[in-house]
Amino acid sequence: MGDKTQTHPGAAGRAVAADHPASLRNVVLVGHSGSGKTTLVEALALTAGAVNRAGRVEDGGTVSDYDEIEHRQQRSVQLSLVPLEWDGIKINVLDTPGYADFVGELRAGLRAADAALFVVSASDGVDGSTRMVWEECAAVGMPRAIVVTHLEAARADFEEMTRVCAETFGGDDPDAVLPLYLPLHGPQGPDGHAPVTGLVGLLSQKLFDYSSGERKESEPGPEQLPDMTQARNRLIEGIIAESEDETLMDRYLGGEQVEVKTLIEDLERAVARGTFFPVLAAAPAAGGARQGIGTVELLELIARGFPTPFEHPTPGVTTIDGSPREIKPCDVDGPLVAEVVKTSSDPYVGRISLVRVFSGVLRPDQTVHVSGHGMTDRGHEDHDVDERVGALSMPFGKQQRPVPQAVAGDLVCVAKLTRAETGDTLSAKDDPLVMEPWRMPDPLLPLAIQAHSKADEDKLSQGLSRLVAEDPTMRLEQNQDTHQVVLWCLGEAHADVALERLRTRYGVQVDVVPHRVSLRETFAHRSAGRGRHVKQSGGHGQYAICEIEVEPLPGGSGIEFVDKVVGGAVPRQFIPSVEKGVRAQAAKGVASGHPLIDVRVTLLDGKAHSVDSSDAAFQTAGALALREAAADARIHLLEPVAEVSVLVGDDYVGAVMSDLSGRRGRVLGTEQTAGGRTVIRAEVPEIEIGRYAVDLRSLSHGTARFDRRYVRHEPMPAQVAERVREQARDS
Repeated sequence: MGDKTQTHPGAAGRAVAADHPASLRNVVLVGHSGSGKTTLVEALALTAGAVNRAGRVEDGGTVSDYDEIEHRQQRSVQLSLVPLEWDGIKINVLDTPGYADFVGELRAGLRAADAALFVVSASDGVDGSTRMVWEECAAVGMPRAIVVTHLEAARADFEEMTRVCAETFGGDDPDAVLPLYLPLHGPQGPDGHAPVTGLVGLLSQKLFDYSSGERKESEPGPEQLPDMTQARNRLIEGIIAESEDETLMDRYLGGEQVEVKTLIEDLERAVARGTFFPVLAAAPAAGGARQGIGTVELLELIARGFPTPFEHPTPGVTTIDGSPREIKPCDVDGPLVAEVVKTSSDPYVGRISLVRVFSGVLRPDQTVHVSGHGMTDRGHEDHDVDERVGALSMPFGKQQRPVPQAVAGDLVCVAKLTRAETGDTLSAKDDPLVMEPWRMPDPLLPLAIQAHSKADEDKLSQGLSRLVAEDPTMRLEQNQDTHQVVLWCLGEAHADVALERLRTRYGVQVDVVPHRVSLRETFAHRSAGRGRHVKQSGGHGQYAICEIEVEPLPGGSGIEFVDKVVGGAVPRQFIPSVEKGVRAQAAKGVASGHPLIDVRVTLLDGKAHSVDSSDAAFQTAGALALREAAADARIHLLEPVAEVSVLVGDDYVGAVMSDLSGRRGRVLGTEQTAGGRTVIRAEVPEIEIGRYAVDLRSLSHGTARFDRRYVRHEPMPAQVAERVREQARDS
């Protein structure tokens, strides 16, 4: 690879289309924020001829702001598709956000792609979140390659970065992570820094010099041969170790020269199988070259070494009733099976769905069946509807260029799917199917909001439903206990983007209010109460007296009502009325306005009037009796407790456990896992972990993750309970 001296660009401004899966490559770019992904994508587009100069798109003689600040900021927090053409191959480049808060966009990119390109900054190294994504890709066998960027930085060291990548990503086989090229350095400047001016091809044994602004090929000089020979021999051994020809290693060690063509073929197969991970070098912004350093080599690797969609197994597919349905990988002649991997709103076009076609062919104006299932807990209703597909297009900067169809394996933007949401399946209306959903991270940061004004209140519901339809990593909760509208997000940046989208896209201004957890009350000891409701105001009066006893029960018992009335002191028809009044008062609370739970209420005695007693009167008496019993008792305020499981690197175990203890947590145990990490299980009051998603990320430098589940309510410490009551009184 890397032998070409001529590029094969696509025409700028023309929509890139594919008529067969064999001519498609879908690659997702992965890397932390600031690693240079977006700059690399723009350099690839420039080299492939999709744009006419860096950051701009030429369109009929006018220049649109492709690199406009607002547009780049939007791309930095969401998945974006950039289609390119190289050597007759259509390359769909999926650029993902580097911020941890937008891992949902990253997961969507992994779902839609057939291979991953990990972008690593030579000046910043490999962060913990990038390691975790690498492990996710490894678990499903996704082919991967690594590109080292920021080689133009003064302290950049490609050789050291390659060694770090081999240690980090190679696991038990660091020789599976080896460079295909070495950087070519120019003369040292006054500061001692030698800028990167090109690359040395290890297989081709050629120099590719970009110092003139264009890529020029030449032979290596004596000064390059020692380093090149050593790195080349190691690369050849690494490739041969992955060869399907088991005799090749013996022949090579016996002194036989292996043809470069054979090495390249074995390399391409190993990359596509996901067993060899080449490292490339890129300096797209170096020296003002029209072709960024390394972009030709990278496009060549993607076009020749990355897998076709045929090698991507189709996710599980079932019929609407759940029966399994076998779908051949990337079958153009098979039934239509496509998936919405992203949903966005355009102020002029409306809703636009980014769709990956897994089987069949998707055409404009086609009526399809839209199936959405399995995400009701996040505010997505299950639905099965037929919709008419609008125009199909490919993104070109901020524009959309129409395409006639999308074959199996391709990605396409679909207009006017008003009901389809991210994660939904598109299939033929007479053969409706459902794809197995991909794993979404749980949103664990609560954001309680309320409409800023009456006008905003009228638009809030629709704005929230559209927001959640676009982003399945967000969960909408209408909390019946606290009466709050809560958006559960992945982090602060995720929350900020949600609020901004509500304001700018849907015209809804909201206020953020303190998030409240669902507290409860219970009796600390046995108590008695008498409810007397006697009124006479002309005509029929109201008369009801009842006497009750309240005693605490074990957690999880709820409200238990027992009738021990004897002698008909309370007529049988009014006993349910007393219970109804007790339960209604328990739901309202008896001390601080939180529901009463885990008590047994026993009706012991009472009095009735033959004329003035009524259902309403005994309901009122029951409520009064419970309030009187509470006035003479000590009431515990109960708080919800969650079981938290934290997966964290061993280096941070002590800090995390100390932090959990500071949150009144009880550590239940720890368990060692692979990769030098530990799972910590603890029970922690929910009131203490409202911002844990943010705090844990800071504590572990972004390398830890956690999940939580409610286990029970338990008494809150007296000093904490008093503080909560004071806050309630102040509000």
